[in-house]
Amino acid sequence: MPQLLLVGLVLLLGLAGVLVPGVPGTWLVWAGLMWWALHERSALAWSLLVAATALLLVVRAVKWQLPPRRPRGLPVTPRTAVFAGVGAVLGFVLVPVVGAVPGFVGGVYLCERLRLGGHGEAWASTRAVMRAVGTSVLVELFACLLVVGAWVGAVAAE
Repeated sequence: MPQLLLVGLVLLLGLAGVLVPGVPGTWLVWAGLMWWALHERSALAWSLLVAATALLLVVRAVKWQLPPRRPRGLPVTPRTAVFAGVGAVLGFVLVPVVGAVPGFVGGVYLCERLRLGGHGEAWASTRAVMRAVGTSVLVELFACLLVVGAWVGAVAAE
């Protein structure tokens, strides 16, 4: 049981790391899953590790095709990242899988609405943030949420 808690903490740290530039969040999620698979040594654990590895490699290839992150001059703050991350996680839990996308965008919008006050300015700022950094982060976060969600399901199934 303590092993599962530690793996869960590594996975959560990886999810948070996706939102922080320079932190290898995806690699932390993969490493946590590998740690669990090495400890479990079941067909389910190995299958999940193989599927997660394939998904995360595809995400790396997709991210190369996306425009690079350019947050200069935009209000991309740690607070924005927290709101977007919490929104994505809540969306993922409330509307399984597909809820992460509107939750992420909604989190950015809420942060900008609180910062700017009006709908028009907040929506324009949200669109600018999503064009600059949001799509890249959203793709990576969505993949990591899928992996962590699959891990939770696998742990519950065993």
